[in-house]
Amino acid sequence: MEYRILGRTGIKVSTIGVGGEGFENISYEDCEAMIDCAIKEGINFFDIYNSNPETRSNIGKALSKYPRSSYVIEGHLCSTWDEGQYRRTRDLTEVVDSYEDFLTRMNLDYVDIGMIHYVDEEKDFDSIFDGEILKYAKELKEKGVIRSLGISTHNTDIAFKAVKTGIIDVILFSINAAYDMLPAIEDVNKLFEENTFKNRTYEGIDQKRDELYRTCENAGVAITVMKGYAAGTLLSDKQSPFKNALTPVQCLHYCLTRPAVASVMVGVSNSEQILAAAVYDTSSNKEKDYSKVLANAPKTSFSGHCMYCGHCAPCSSKLDIALINKYLDLALIQEGVPETLKNHYDLLEHNAGECIECGLCMKNCPFGVDIIKKMKQAVRLFGY
Repeated sequence: MEYRILGRTGIKVSTIGVGGEGFENISYEDCEAMIDCAIKEGINFFDIYNSNPETRSNIGKALSKYPRSSYVIEGHLCSTWDEGQYRRTRDLTEVVDSYEDFLTRMNLDYVDIGMIHYVDEEKDFDSIFDGEILKYAKELKEKGVIRSLGISTHNTDIAFKAVKTGIIDVILFSINAAYDMLPAIEDVNKLFEENTFKNRTYEGIDQKRDELYRTCENAGVAITVMKGYAAGTLLSDKQSPFKNALTPVQCLHYCLTRPAVASVMVGVSNSEQILAAAVYDTSSNKEKDYSKVLANAPKTSFSGHCMYCGHCAPCSSKLDIALINKYLDLALIQEGVPETLKNHYDLLEHNAGECIECGLCMKNCPFGVDIIKKMKQAVRLFGY
């Protein structure tokens, strides 16, 4: 496994990391198996945004078998658990209570990177950085509870603002070959609207995003990557905007060849997917080469495509919208609904038919997904 220094923090991290979403809704035994597999492959970096108490406890228990110095945690502030659902919060009391719970359940005396969670709007950014949340994060850093400060965002403009503060050491940012050809727009929702792309000629990476990566590199601000596979879209001939699938290795190589990128936090749901990413380190240059696939990028956008990020939560009917959409999308690219996929859907506590069409999820979605339409589609496909 290749390791890189995480910008000016001096922390050494594996180029392949593991994101937290795959640890949701699984048993402790499955969680332990994934972590054991990752550690065995040399992966030492874990991004944990999760607020689910059981998930936190499972991850903490599995990692506690290993010396604390052998793994690095990117742990998110401002993620809370509310009546059985994840919710982003800016309420200081909730932020403090949730982070103390995070530290306890994860068995952590310190967090390597304290990540301010999901900041995509300028007003939100200013409120955080001029208010009590940043003060609290700084206090944690002064006490050594967190070793460095980070922020997660999908918005290029917010990432630039974070760099300019001089106090953000790490940015968790959405990077993949498709996103990098999209223009940088302050309102992240407009980034995925179809009219954004009219009469646009793709000429490689968007200038502003390229400038961001280079700015981070020069400032010593590390980038850790989310959405490296575009939630699996780039791995499918049918779903990829390039009309040809990239391999996991090609996706990872694209991300890892951007300036300032230290590690890709891969979304995985089993050990096989961890191994598929970990093989990157031993892959040949030919296997890593993505240039042929990207050579003729068509004019297309990700508007309406669910990225399974979970930002649609909380749901008024307590649906796991991201998981329902994932099962729906997996089914739609096949000729019929596989029995195993139908079984997974059947095991959901709440199904798409319980959607009350309140629209709260659509207001929260950064990718402009018509979630109500997708819930109706899931009902038609799965039967309820």
